[in-house]
Amino acid sequence: PAEPQVLQFLQTSFFTNISSADVYMVGLLGDVPIFTLDPDNWSMHFHRPWALQATAEGDVGQIRGEVKPFLRNMVRYIHSVIQQAQQDYPLVFQMRAGCVLHPNRTSLGFMDVGEGGRDLITFVVERQRWEPQQSSLLAELASQSLSRMRSVTGVLVHLLSISCQSVILSLCRYGRADLERQELPVATVFARTPRPDRLLLICRVTGFYPRPISVTWLQDGQEVPPGPALNTSAILPNADLTYQLRITLAVAPNDGHSYACRVRHRSLGTGSLLIPW
Repeated sequence: PAEPQVLQFLQTSFFTNISSADVYMVGLLGDVPIFTLDPDNWSMHFHRPWALQATAEGDVGQIRGEVKPFLRNMVRYIHSVIQQAQQDYPLVFQMRAGCVLHPNRTSLGFMDVGEGGRDLITFVVERQRWEPQQSSLLAELASQSLSRMRSVTGVLVHLLSISCQSVILSLCRYGRADLERQELPVATVFARTPRPDRLLLICRVTGFYPRPISVTWLQDGQEVPPGPALNTSAILPNADLTYQLRITLAVAPNDGHSYACRVRHRSLGTGSLLIPW
């Protein structure tokens, strides 16, 4: 890959009482969905045929077959730690695991666990141990007991350091057409007048892929710097797996200046879009 690639697995588990647990999981390569987990039967549903092919190779194919036993053991373990820490149900746990693969083929694995929206414990791959991220009995018990499971530690190091890297390379090879596709941005400029002495110039850009983009307002040909008059929305996904955003500039009506919205994106090469107001 010419740029760093991030493969991550996001899991949310709802523990309503001592006898139940609902588990939801999604796998992403960058911002591209690879699979989701069916919460009813814990089957993996792949979003694209090439993702299924890419994950059938090597030890990853074996890992796919161990998902259900892993989840059963995970649920059992979490219930036991909850009881040891004398926590009250219901509880919600979040997990983020995966790796970053850099263009020089070096990689960095990560695994973080949260509870109720707060960091709980993290697995430090280079130290091969779990560390608490908060001062609580639950965090101490979980990090200590997991660190004592040396066989689990060895498997995690292998998965996050070796398997994860090979999965990224395989996904990039099989899914090159999707992952390297480029969609041109479409930009429109319009204005709103919230009050007589204020004009909001709005530049809406949509339909672009990949996600990174630069959108700026120009005043008399010069880029408007960040400030209270400038408001940029988050980059949001569209239903067709492209993206959109808005950038709004507040000005005084008839102030004598010229304004234009400039868009730069990989799909435009070295050029840019310039939409005057």
